[in-house]
Amino acid sequence: MDIGQVSNDYICILAKEDGVSIIGLTRGRDTKFHHTEKLDNGEVLVAQFTENTSAIKIRGRAVVYTKHGEIISKPEK
Repeated sequence: MDIGQVSNDYICILAKEDGVSIIGLTRGRDTKFHHTEKLDNGEVLVAQFTENTSAIKIRGRAVVYTKHGEIISKPEK
């Protein structure tokens, strides 16, 4: 995918605990945080990669649903 092109693909993030952080990271030479969301247990965020967003960081217990499958984050205690 060309950097200027926006994908129609999306991911769904289901929080499995209160206070899950979702952080959008920018494209380009210097990767920077550009957007942050906090989710509580059971809340869902639907997100897309865009011409501005190249990565999404998830901090906390969550399930990420993509067209490629499911990813479960389990931070160490």
